[in-house]
Amino acid sequence: MPALPALSLPEWIVLTLIDEHPTHGFAIATLTAEKNDVGRAWHVPRPIVYRCIDRLVDLELVRREATEAGDRGPRRSILSSTADGATFVRAWLRRPVPHVRDLRSELLVKLALRLRRDLPPDDLIAAQQKALAPVREALENQKHNADGFGAILASWRVENVNAALRFLDSLATH
Repeated sequence: MPALPALSLPEWIVLTLIDEHPTHGFAIATLTAEKNDVGRAWHVPRPIVYRCIDRLVDLELVRREATEAGDRGPRRSILSSTADGATFVRAWLRRPVPHVRDLRSELLVKLALRLRRDLPPDDLIAAQQKALAPVREALENQKHNADGFGAILASWRVENVNAALRFLDSLATH
């Protein structure tokens, strides 16, 4: 499989929601509003949703299939993912995040999107734990060998990765 495209987190969210079933931008914007599960994990404002759609169409990950009358206002384009878009979404939803700082954003939104698809989180959680294990080891070594502010910073980072792993452990036991 080719490498995943370099998409922003909002672009991945929009692509994943479109991949669920043919839909339109207004529906995506509703799902990514702060009051809905996906939006609570990562809010994507309506103008950004439409910019993401345009880019995903340009990248041929999404296609405009038809138009329909909106309840109010202009006609709406019905969007669906292409075969490549669907393949990339499946891979992205299984891929652990690269940094501890990305757990709050990317990992949580992936978990919300997986729940919408009735995908159990187990494989993603296990992959994330595996990805963080060497990070913790490297940070522990840094902490052991550091002094001054370097030791303080290393301690902070060790505590963050340990908290992330405890969080993942708690999810794995449910």
